Amino acid sequence: MAGVEITDTFVRRTLADGRVEEVAWRELAEVRIITTADGPFAEDVFFVLIGATGKGCVVPHSAADTAFLARLQALPGFDNEKVVEAMLTTADRQLLVWRAQRPDGGRAN
Repeated sequence: MAGVEITDTFVRRTLADGRVEEVAWRELAEVRIITTADGPFAEDVFFVLIGATGKGCVVPHSAADTAFLARLQALPGFDNEKVVEAMLTTADRQLLVWRAQRPDGGRAN
């Protein structure tokens, strides 16, 4: 069944064709928001969670409940201003809202 499952351990999206995207919270390396010009009558905001291995999961805004958003906002250095910017845009955009820190204190590439 297609849909998004958000737990304390992982975020998983099952697509209509049966493919599965998944990222564990502990492996999260980057969060982006993609917006499209398709709104307001179609899904037009997507959270892209990218794991340390480069694999990830796309979460449509309609599936992003308050607990999910709170978990993202708790990430150190999460850019809430970029989230607001994404929610207000009506264009095709991609915004980096968080990237994990490397052990030496720099941002991961």
